[in-house]
Amino acid sequence: MSHHQVLWPILRQRVAEALARARAEAPAPAPVRLTVAQLAALIDHTLLKADALPSQVEALCAEAAQYHFASVCVNSCHVALCARLLQGTGVLVGSTVGFPLGAMLAKVKALEARCAIEEGAQEVDMVLNIGALKAGEYTLVRDDIAGVVEAGRAHGVPCKVILETAYLTDEEKVAACLLAVEAGAAFVKTSTGFGPAGATTADVALMRAVVGPQVGVKAAGGIRSYETALAMIAAGANRLGTSAGIKIMQEAAAAQGSA
Repeated sequence: MSHHQVLWPILRQRVAEALARARAEAPAPAPVRLTVAQLAALIDHTLLKADALPSQVEALCAEAAQYHFASVCVNSCHVALCARLLQGTGVLVGSTVGFPLGAMLAKVKALEARCAIEEGAQEVDMVLNIGALKAGEYTLVRDDIAGVVEAGRAHGVPCKVILETAYLTDEEKVAACLLAVEAGAAFVKTSTGFGPAGATTADVALMRAVVGPQVGVKAAGGIRSYETALAMIAAGANRLGTSAGIKIMQEAAAAQGSA
């Protein structure tokens, strides 16, 4: 019997057990109390539009430095510009990989990750192979992630794995989380922002329950308000991907100023 035949029935059992445990033990979200600065430090300031101009990327970097966001997240062609503009600011440069479909060859994703890191990326956000996951091709999914993880390992660059949860059943979300952890990913992430729906608190809570406290959970897609940001953090996210970071900061400052 092959390693594949032995391993993946065990994974399916782990999925069932993890899902049952997450549903049975789901805690009530606790109130989140963060200063404006603490909230900013959880935000990946994002510009991923196909028609993004260099001038818009420059503005993104200036905003990220002003508000002390965790990072900027851009397509790989903009990494070198961001790395130059953000040098010495403490703001990380994040690059997407295999974005937004995840349907590229695994070796192409690994190559894009290596090239982005050479250009100055300090984090990579990759889209897993969604079709392979749904087909139960778990070895392919794991190895696809592992190739990107390995590309970053020598440079200390963590990998965030985008599940694109809107396409997945709860069982598939759990399987994706387990495979990402097995492959060495530092974070699991909900969405690209280009799918049929974005992050939900239910998905964030499920992902957090599966990966535990040692792996990050990034909520992304549709996070456009201070209220939504706090809800995602309360559900278990410790990083937020959003193109509305400035609006969220302004709302946070107003809310805390009137508290």
